[in-house]
Amino acid sequence: MKTSFGRFLKDLFGFGKAWWLEITTNQPTCTYYFGPFDSEEEAEALKGGYIEDLEQEGAVNIRTSIQRCSDPVQLTIIEEWDSPFGGFTSPAFSGQP
Repeated sequence: MKTSFGRFLKDLFGFGKAWWLEITTNQPTCTYYFGPFDSEEEAEALKGGYIEDLEQEGAVNIRTSIQRCSDPVQLTIIEEWDSPFGGFTSPAFSGQP
């Protein structure tokens, strides 16, 4: 399905999509994507471990969302970074899990 119509059908019927856990934090200002998961229930069951890890790292105001979507282009997105060298906007890394 390489045509635009093929991609439309693929998106319409959910083929090629998986469940992803999106976690956002205010300090640091980041968006993290964890997955892919086979089901919403699997993502929900594992969510607590990811939240616990972020809390131990000092993350503040943690919010979560579980969604069925295509693979994210970047798994960690840093919106701002407090450092003696100044802030910047950059992904920590990109790729697939």
